[in-house]
Amino acid sequence: MTIGRICHREVDTAEPHETVRAAAQRMGSRAVGTLLVLDAARRPVGILTDRDIAVRVVGEGRDPNLVHVQDVMSRHPHTVAELAPLEDAIAIMRTHGVRRVPVVSIKGELVGMITLDDALGILAEDLWSMRRVVEKSSPRVLATP
Repeated sequence: MTIGRICHREVDTAEPHETVRAAAQRMGSRAVGTLLVLDAARRPVGILTDRDIAVRVVGEGRDPNLVHVQDVMSRHPHTVAELAPLEDAIAIMRTHGVRRVPVVSIKGELVGMITLDDALGILAEDLWSMRRVVEKSSPRVLATP
C-alpha cells in the first residue's frame, strides 16, 4: 500500500512571513497542532507545531504578534514520496523522532500528510485481519484459557 493512498490530502498551511499569533489562531480554529509551510512551488520548507510555539515563543518570552512563522518553524522537514510504501514513512518517523511527515509528488510538491496515528491504525487493522485468518485456520492456536 502506497502512502499516497492513505495520506490526508487536506493539509493546513502557514505563510513564512505571517505572525505566530495568526498561525496559532488558525491552529485553534482548525483544531490542528501542525501547519506546513510551503514555498512558491508548493514544496514543504518548514513545519510549525504547537510545541514549536510553546517552546520557541512562549517559553522564551517572545511576543507572538512580532515573531514570524519562519523564525520558529522547524526547517527542511523530512518528506516521503507518495508512491513509497508505508514502511518508508514509519522508518522516517522512527529515525528522526517525528510524528508527522509531509507526502510529496515526484516533483517534490505537497500532496498530503501522513501521521504516526495513521500508520499505527493501518498496521493494527492489518494485524487484526491476520489474526482472523489464523483463527479460521487453527482456532485452538489463539484461544484464550
